[in-house]
Amino acid sequence: MALISTFTPVLIAILCVVVALLFKNYRSTQSKETTEPRGAAGESRPWVDEDLQDDTAISSKDNEGDDWAVEGTENLTHVPYTPRRLTEEEMLQRSQEFFSLLNQRRSVRFISPDPVPRDVIDNVIRTAGTAPSGAHTEPWTFVVVSDGETKHNIRKIVEEEEELNYKQRMGNKWVQDLKKLRTNWVKEYLDTSPYLILIFKQTYGILPNGKKRTHYYNEISVSISCGLLLAALQNVGLVTVTTTPLNCGPQLRLLLHRPANEKLLMLLPVGYPAPDATVPALTRKKLDNIMVFV
Repeated sequence: MALISTFTPVLIAILCVVVALLFKNYRSTQSKETTEPRGAAGESRPWVDEDLQDDTAISSKDNEGDDWAVEGTENLTHVPYTPRRLTEEEMLQRSQEFFSLLNQRRSVRFISPDPVPRDVIDNVIRTAGTAPSGAHTEPWTFVVVSDGETKHNIRKIVEEEEELNYKQRMGNKWVQDLKKLRTNWVKEYLDTSPYLILIFKQTYGILPNGKKRTHYYNEISVSISCGLLLAALQNVGLVTVTTTPLNCGPQLRLLLHRPANEKLLMLLPVGYPAPDATVPALTRKKLDNIMVFV
C-alpha cells in the first residue's frame, strides 16, 4: 500500500499530461475544420489563394542545382541620363494636372462592349512594362484576351470560384463589407469588356537554354507595373476594376496555356464605361491622413 501511495502522484501527473495532449489534438482538429470550409465536392478548400502560396524571395539554397543559371559578374555599360529639368512652375502644374486626372479614376463594373483600338492597348501595356523590377528581371506577363469564347470561359471559371468564395471561404465580415459596394460573384463585365488583361507574375525566369533565372521581389515588381497600367488606362479614358479572383489561377493558367512558373496576380476587364455606368459615392482620405512629413 505504501508503494502505491508513493507512485499515485506520478500516475496522476502522467494521466494529466495524456489528457492535455488529447484535448490539444482535438482542439487543433476542430480549429482546422472551422477555418477550412468545404468545397462543392466536399473537399477542404481554404479561402486563401492557393496559386499565390509561394515564396517570392528565393533563397540561395533554392538556387542550387544544374537547373539554375549562374549570373554573370560583368558590369553593364552605363549611359548618360539627362532628362530636361522642369521649372518649379511646370512641376507644380504637372503635379496638379496628374493628380486631377488620377483622382477621377474609379473601379467601374459596367463596361461597354464598344471596340477599343488595339494600338492603344499595346501602348498601355508598354507603359506597364516600364516599371522597375528586382535586378531588372521584368517578371511580368500580360495576357490580353479579346476572343469572345475565351472571355466567356474565363467568366465561367471565375464565377464558379467566386460563388464559393462569397458563400463559404471569405467569411461574414468580408461579405458584409462588400455589400455597400453592391458587388457579388456575378461578373457580367468579363463578357462585355472588349479586352481582359490577365497579369501573371513569373516566380522565376526561363532562359533560352532552359536554365532557370531568379526573379527577385517578383510580386512587388509586378504590383508596381499594375499601378502604372491603371494610370495608363486612366490617361486614355478607359476604365477597369481590379479583380483578384481567389483560387482561379491554376484553371486560368491552364486555359491560357501559361507555364508553371507564372502565377495569376490580377485580372483587369478593360473598355469604355457603359452609358448607364454607376459607381459608389465614395470619398478618399485627405492628405493629412495618408502622409507623415518628418
